[in-house]
Amino acid sequence: MSEAQERAFAELAPQYLLEVPRDVAWTSVHPEARMDPVAEYGREAPLIVEIGSGQGHAIVSAASARPDDDFLAVEVFRAGLARTMLDADKAGVRNLRLVEANAPEVLSTYLPEGAASEVWIFFSDPWHKKRHTKRRLIRPGFGDAAARALADGGLLRLATDWEDYALQMVEVLDAEPLFERAFDGEWAERFEGRVMTAFERKGIAKGREIRDLVYRRKPRA
Repeated sequence: MSEAQERAFAELAPQYLLEVPRDVAWTSVHPEARMDPVAEYGREAPLIVEIGSGQGHAIVSAASARPDDDFLAVEVFRAGLARTMLDADKAGVRNLRLVEANAPEVLSTYLPEGAASEVWIFFSDPWHKKRHTKRRLIRPGFGDAAARALADGGLLRLATDWEDYALQMVEVLDAEPLFERAFDGEWAERFEGRVMTAFERKGIAKGREIRDLVYRRKPRA
């Protein structure tokens, strides 16, 4: 990381970065660890979780525009976390927290059940080579973890610029019994709450169509 990014961890981590008990790996989460949103944010408010927040452009913009909501950025790359903290501090954002951890563990154990009003997954790695597609985040079994973290009626929002991955997302999520489509037609309308990032512009410049999806968590029995 750059000197500024190193400084971000030293000076801004106490404000933004959650301390997570680990299991085996550095980015793992101990199975008994639980986040306490009220303690972390100092209030009760809708919680929006972004999986794979990257450089933090989308979530910092959203947190700045929606001060009555709370936001959690989940990322494993430290340079991205540092940039997110720097930008959040510059923007005066205080309703944002970051966690350096594996997304499946955050969804399946670390978040309290039903804590999230929305989960965002924008432009996750498509692992486009055929031999690597098994590494994709959205694959059979993912729905259980996402459904556990979401409140009844909560929304799972996704976007990708990779057609094959978009089709896989639809196949996987249409088959999940705990979710239902929250859009009409082949694809959802572009989510207005997603700021246009350099990554998305790059995909468009290369001629790739951006596809949005949104699914609703069905009520618990």
